[in-house]
Amino acid sequence: MSDEVRSFLDTGIYRLVRDGSKVVFLDPVRIINHSYTRFWVSPSAYYSRSFETTTAALKTDAVEDSRILKKRKRTRAPRDLNESERAAVKRHQEARTFLLNAHKAFLEAAELQALLPELVKSEVSLPTRRASEQKFIQLGSLWQAPLYEISLCFRNKNLSDDTGGYRLGDHGGTIIVHQLYNNLICNETNEDVEAEFQSNRYILPSRSCFHMSDLQQVRNLVPAHSKDGFNFIVIDPPWENGSACQKAVYPTLPNRYFLYLPVKELAHEGGALVALWMTNREKLRIFVENELFPAWGVTKFVLSYWLKVKPDGSLIGELDLFHHRPYECLLLGYINLQNDDSRAMPFEYLGINQVIVSIPGDYSRKPPLGQLLKDHIPGPKPAKCIELFARELGAGWTSWGNEPLHFQDSKYFVERDNER
Repeated sequence: MSDEVRSFLDTGIYRLVRDGSKVVFLDPVRIINHSYTRFWVSPSAYYSRSFETTTAALKTDAVEDSRILKKRKRTRAPRDLNESERAAVKRHQEARTFLLNAHKAFLEAAELQALLPELVKSEVSLPTRRASEQKFIQLGSLWQAPLYEISLCFRNKNLSDDTGGYRLGDHGGTIIVHQLYNNLICNETNEDVEAEFQSNRYILPSRSCFHMSDLQQVRNLVPAHSKDGFNFIVIDPPWENGSACQKAVYPTLPNRYFLYLPVKELAHEGGALVALWMTNREKLRIFVENELFPAWGVTKFVLSYWLKVKPDGSLIGELDLFHHRPYECLLLGYINLQNDDSRAMPFEYLGINQVIVSIPGDYSRKPPLGQLLKDHIPGPKPAKCIELFARELGAGWTSWGNEPLHFQDSKYFVERDNER
């Protein structure tokens, strides 16, 4: 076993270099599980979507060909692309070569390829999944929202009195009850904590905080002093997106709403790295570069890509399929840099053409970035990190959004004592 594979099995990060491009394969499950002490995320729960293998696809080629022939008579003549679509095609062609090179380098890593099928398997039996889960977005819009409470169940009986909320009686530990919405809730201990809300159980990693609210309340997270700000800000906005609307997975917002996010006010005075997830729409790219990043004070930004693959290593879709490309964009930039000379900064300056390769999890769930980008984060260490529009928590992170507990449901976890 090579040193690269040993490192990957420990960290979940496998690094390659190809023709000047940095290629990184991530196993999100291994990375996420570093956040937990008593529980761990099951691979079969994380990789819940099923993917056809290349072999299975080949077996259906004959059937597909016959369907295409039948439909060909009804196929409409292709229309001319508009200016925005032509610009999007041009950007895609510019990225296409190094995306293909990145995928080739990934496929040529033989030891890594041998591990892929095992990454999506689980050696333990998951608890029976509930047919439904909490609809935090809908509950947050009700008039009763300020009355909802969540109970954090600590095993430590001698918990300090500065944890907020109010305490219940002795249950073999300490139970602290918090207002669920519009309230900063923290697990300040060094171990995982179980929480209960309306008979559902959630797992909170150590040293994690979350604030569940709508966009109007996000300014409650702005620190009183910029020296208490965040060094790493990850943002995954619910962009206007036909696909998301069709799947009814989550509500989207008009793009201009994001101009009012207090990103600059959240940033640490010593500098912050901003990571913004984007769709491939050309209008959105222009909006971000010309309006959104200037409004947030983000400069020196570079573009990276998230390339999505199946467990057999193939892309999840055709690379040149116009509206459903198998990659997403990640725009990275800085706020409050004090010195233009990157050599004098206590961090490694971002490079270009980085490609992140991973097997995607549930719909719209992004791979974790903290460990991958830690050397590029300016300011004091350890860095203070926050995710906006979060749907899960991380150890040492603050998570804000209208459903930050979505992937903290106990159905995604297994107790480590049950590990075989």
